[in-house]
Amino acid sequence: MGGQLTITQLEKKANDIRQDIIRMLVEAGSGHSAGPLGLADVLTALYFNIMNIDPSKPEWPERDVFFLSNGHCVPVQYAAMAERGYFPVSELQTLRKLGSRLQGHPERTKLPGLENTSGPLGSGLSQAAGYAYSLQYLDNAKHRFVYAITGDGELDEGNIWEAAMFAGKYKLSQLIVFVDRNNIQIDGSTDDVMPLEDLRGKWESFGWHVQEIDGHNIESVIDAASMARAISNKPSVVITHTIPGKGVDFMEYDYKWHGMPPNTEQAKVALKKLRTLDGKITSGDLA
Repeated sequence: MGGQLTITQLEKKANDIRQDIIRMLVEAGSGHSAGPLGLADVLTALYFNIMNIDPSKPEWPERDVFFLSNGHCVPVQYAAMAERGYFPVSELQTLRKLGSRLQGHPERTKLPGLENTSGPLGSGLSQAAGYAYSLQYLDNAKHRFVYAITGDGELDEGNIWEAAMFAGKYKLSQLIVFVDRNNIQIDGSTDDVMPLEDLRGKWESFGWHVQEIDGHNIESVIDAASMARAISNKPSVVITHTIPGKGVDFMEYDYKWHGMPPNTEQAKVALKKLRTLDGKITSGDLA
């Protein structure tokens, strides 16, 4: 797998990734805050434990693959990739800059290790399902898995459910999807914009195995992926309950931070909160 870090070490890595996200966004002056911060624990679990990957060989034929369908959350993927060793952490400061490999939405040909290009919401699950179909029916690569993340607001897109039907029909058991259930989207709460419940029942009716977990419990994320890999006759979805803006109290639960970066002063406050675990740590260099 991706590594042998303890749960405590993984939690520390997720906190490092959150700090990377803040630094990236304030330097870029644009981008999305809430979703990436909320997904840091899931991406840490994927890149440092769950996925069978080799950062030194991003095109390794035996690798697992990851598709970010809600591409606006890509700062968290860039930060996880950098921390995992795909490219220098210092390059994160080029986010959204002209000529950068780190575009505001992932662009597959720009950066080794990116498996998909995503901008229009809803397309990533189809990409992931197509890859999983190839592994299962064309390549007979039963040991490889396809992981994907979709946003809950993204589930408003009809092509998500077309992909869900396709995956259910072909029993794509090598496809494991995490739904980032943070209850916000750009215009407000998901309940106000387009209610999604009964979300578990929807996925089950499309022929998927469904789990629901706390997306900030890294051990639960790892266990859910392990269970999903053991399901041999249907695709798996993990409804992952997260807090948008996790770790920065003035961002948490506030949909207005969906597509807004912090300014310099807000970033300074956010980094102090993350470094001190919101005041729980009182020693060390907090500059």
